[in-house]
Amino acid sequence: MKMNWDNLRVFLAVARQGSAMEAAVTLDLDQSTITRRLKQLEQDIGTQLFDRSPQGHRLTAMGQRLLESVQRIEDTLALADADIGGDSHALHGHVRLGATEGFGSYFLAPQLADFCERHPAISVDLLAVPRFVNLSKREADLAISIERPRQGAYVACKLTDYRLALYATPAYLARHAPIRQLADLQQHRLIAYVDELAFSAELRYLAKLAPAAATPLRSTSIVAQLHAARRGHGLAVLPCFMASGCADLQPVLAGQASILRSFWLYAPKEQRDIARVNALWKFLREVVGESQGLLMGSL
Repeated sequence: MKMNWDNLRVFLAVARQGSAMEAAVTLDLDQSTITRRLKQLEQDIGTQLFDRSPQGHRLTAMGQRLLESVQRIEDTLALADADIGGDSHALHGHVRLGATEGFGSYFLAPQLADFCERHPAISVDLLAVPRFVNLSKREADLAISIERPRQGAYVACKLTDYRLALYATPAYLARHAPIRQLADLQQHRLIAYVDELAFSAELRYLAKLAPAAATPLRSTSIVAQLHAARRGHGLAVLPCFMASGCADLQPVLAGQASILRSFWLYAPKEQRDIARVNALWKFLREVVGESQGLLMGSL
């Protein structure tokens, strides 16, 4: 059985985007071309690869098996191309790093500016987003997440621990009832995540700290929560590496409302040993090692 690589490339795009329309945009092709090539591939293989619905394209069991096989082929071709072209051994080219919104914006962005200064032949894209970056869809070459990947052919390591604390403005604390213990938080207004939209259970801090407290303002963005807390109308649980740089915020119940979390660094096995990816991997481990005071809230 012979399969056309162009049809397989279309299959990959639809599988990753979840719709023929999105795949058409990604590949700069007409949607009719996408549909025709998918049908041709299914005829060549002799089986249905997607369940189609108004909500998009969902892989069948056979489609999932094909996806895994084609991704291995794609990785092998990319690695061979980099090796033959010298890219796997040379410190030049393009790297895309995915990270959580707060860590990416407040910690990584200035550090990556230093990395680019150190390696002028390497360009870096930083995806700082309030969700998991999907490496299986090739959104990035490596990623930093608050959870270790549970599946997939990845090389992963714990990048660092970091601490979160409860913060408020001095003006807010002066206007409201004293906070001497966790139980006192029930009388206060907290700024929080939208629980049902939180992309990880690791973000549901208030279920433990103040389960009955009022949360008049919630946001899927930790950056939005930080700015809201700085207006002085409520308390917020914030990473110390973000809040400690704000002179208008101070920690509350430092000994009782401290939360420890971890960042994980991971990359596809096929990408990990490419020189530019390896250089960024080592750099990230280096800078977090030098920044433990900031990350752990002891500065």
